Amino acid sequence: MTLQLYCMGESGNAYKAALPLALSGLDWKPVYVDFFNGETRTEAFRNLNPMGEVPVLVDGDQVITQSGIIQMHITDKSGKFGGATAAEARDVMRWVLWDNHKLSSQAGMTRFLMNFLPAAKRNADVIAFAQGRLSAAYAVLDAHLAGRDWIVGEGPTHADFSCCGYLFYPEPFGFERAEWPSIDRWLARIEALPGWKHPYDLMPGSPADRA
Repeated sequence: MTLQLYCMGESGNAYKAALPLALSGLDWKPVYVDFFNGETRTEAFRNLNPMGEVPVLVDGDQVITQSGIIQMHITDKSGKFGGATAAEARDVMRWVLWDNHKLSSQAGMTRFLMNFLPAAKRNADVIAFAQGRLSAAYAVLDAHLAGRDWIVGEGPTHADFSCCGYLFYPEPFGFERAEWPSIDRWLARIEALPGWKHPYDLMPGSPADRA
């Protein structure tokens, strides 16, 4: 049965699910969610996910929300990306939780404020505060990646797919790859994985579609 991922190209959180799906060998397809025209606020979508968010994975009669849980489901079905040992699996989860709290939460909000919110509503103080928190998160990740290829273990895991969720997007939000050499090398390794695609190529929907 084909897995359905409700997603949109602009969502880094959806990319955290779409990328491991694309690399897993599982049969899946993206289903476009028109966030900017209010689809996530409709009754039909709220019946699918009361939280009104993407990603949502539909696997037969299972409806799974939240990127980290979707990643766990991908591992359950494919046997991939969850860590080679129990200790690694716990470390993968540690980094997924760290990303959700320290990195992606700030990156997603800051990118939205700087690029998708009307200019008159962009609060410079809020943006500066969030970028300061992001810089601290980049420093943690860059230091961890110094001298290693992947965040956990000897190959790509959901720790990598979670933490890279927003870092391939071209819109400015306070991240410059060249300023973080270990992160830059790590992102290049992810880009070199067979089947890797940029979020705007992997999922439907991009700012260009609304231009």
